[in-house]
Amino acid sequence: MALCFGLASMAQSDTTKPASPDTIKIGSIIIIKKNDEKTVEKKEEKKQDDDHHDVEIEIKKRKEYKPSNISTNWWIVDLGFANVNDQTNYAAATAPGGYFPGGSKGQMDLRNGKSVNVNIWFFMQRINLIEHVVNLKYGLGLELNNYRYNSNIRFQYEPTDFINTDAQVAKFDKNKLAADYITVPVMLNFNFTPKKKRGYGLSAGVSAGYLYTARQKLISDERGKEKIKDDFNLEPWKLSAIGELNLGTLQLYGSYALNNMFRSGLDQTPYNIGIRFASW
Repeated sequence: MALCFGLASMAQSDTTKPASPDTIKIGSIIIIKKNDEKTVEKKEEKKQDDDHHDVEIEIKKRKEYKPSNISTNWWIVDLGFANVNDQTNYAAATAPGGYFPGGSKGQMDLRNGKSVNVNIWFFMQRINLIEHVVNLKYGLGLELNNYRYNSNIRFQYEPTDFINTDAQVAKFDKNKLAADYITVPVMLNFNFTPKKKRGYGLSAGVSAGYLYTARQKLISDERGKEKIKDDFNLEPWKLSAIGELNLGTLQLYGSYALNNMFRSGLDQTPYNIGIRFASW
């Protein structure tokens, strides 16, 4: 009997004593070291019909995101609103022989909810400058602006009187001036969370756009659908101050032109604001 008690006491091991150099057992938790990674297995014993069942739970450490020094984002889409800061001297523009004879400032008002900006960027590239916190960002794409007017204004081909009120139409169901640019943006990007794919930060810079097409689309009961293509005295080059705000999964953008939208006559500065859909 003494011999049996002695063997039984030797069979009970200390649960806090390591079973091997790479294994530590503390109660029902076993920590096993494998290739410098720690896998935790938790065993819970359940008794059912005098049988013991073990449940193992494995905990793994998430891999850390490592940004590359040069990363490219293809096919970015912006959806936003377009508007203008109108500083036109309408006393001269609406006088006889001016650019908008007999008109008024109110007739140039835009329909804010219908005037939209859509940008399609073929690509944007980001180059690491300082620890992935400061980056250079640039791209190439199309900047599409649609300006919707409330009044029956019609842009003409003539250098003078190039805006007139169409008195033969009771009301245009749709009156839109479209100005489309091919644009190159260049920004300095500040990424405050470089170890996250969708982090928090901001960008600021400038863009240069060239007007490759412009048109006015008119729809009325009297004349049906009309589409007129011309430059409409628009300035061919558009220089803008641009910005971007990254809030994780939400990205906002904005732009404000540094020059007049028209070559002469009207003094209107366009600006855009909206949401950007990009992978970073």
